[in-house]
Amino acid sequence: MKVLFYGTPEFALPALEALLRRHEVVAVVTQPDRPAGRGQKLTPSPVKLAAERARIPVLQPQRLRDAEWPERLRVFVPEVAVVVAFGQLLPKAVLDVPKRGSINLHASLLPRYRGAAPIAWALIRGETETGLTTFLMDEGMDTGPILLQERVPIQSGETAGEMAGRLSRLGAELLLRTLAELDRLTPVPQRPEAATLAPRLKKEDGVLDWREPAGTLVNRIRGCNPWPGAASASPAGRLLIWRASALDEPAAGPAGALVRSRGGALAIATGDGLLLPGEVQPENRRAMGWEEFLRGARLTEGARLGEVPA
Repeated sequence: MKVLFYGTPEFALPALEALLRRHEVVAVVTQPDRPAGRGQKLTPSPVKLAAERARIPVLQPQRLRDAEWPERLRVFVPEVAVVVAFGQLLPKAVLDVPKRGSINLHASLLPRYRGAAPIAWALIRGETETGLTTFLMDEGMDTGPILLQERVPIQSGETAGEMAGRLSRLGAELLLRTLAELDRLTPVPQRPEAATLAPRLKKEDGVLDWREPAGTLVNRIRGCNPWPGAASASPAGRLLIWRASALDEPAAGPAGALVRSRGGALAIATGDGLLLPGEVQPENRRAMGWEEFLRGARLTEGARLGEVPA
């Protein structure tokens, strides 16, 4: 099948690679190069690099809504378009270019978690299960009729980055199955009343409020790893917490205070229970274990962590 592929980040790579093995990818559409790193050097997306290695034409529209784009895409005569984490809404004129429609692979069980950050928000909200959905795109935000879905349990302690890696590989398989069965599938309309939203994360979404229960804070830490990172102020400066666990012990101290757990570890009191960090990263330093940080920062029982502006 002649496929027009839309995608940008690393999450989209397994899908592109799977399509290259089974179908003819006639062109790749990805976001323009963006400044990245300390030098803010213009950097191509992972999908652009993969497409160039495969010698596939690459298009990088600033705005797909510009009138020129439907005709520029029609030149490739695609039978179907596949969209995986592209980063722009596709207008109707662009959706209508492939004769068999445009299919999106979304990392959620639609209609729950519509939007740009479904994995992160599923973890932050404490879900134990998420999934993958392929659907026929319409002009709305992830509102089109569903083709296939697959449920995926969330593993204990799994971060958003780890979950994304796992779902991207499973999603590539679901996408191939969708294309193989496309003539036999009956699209099922989504139930709008069951919809929830998963907007793009902002830096302030990672700010930890120690008045919340330890389990809630652990979920936020997992959902904000690798971006934007879960942050707190500490007497030694701003601190990112990358991994943590909740201890089933009462918080014997004010929220944010360092207290001794029954096992002897120095944990953080929360609104309900204790939180024990595993991996942390002080500002402008490398990531390290919690105990190493405490020794270096010379923090002892009674010191207190607090919120920081994002």
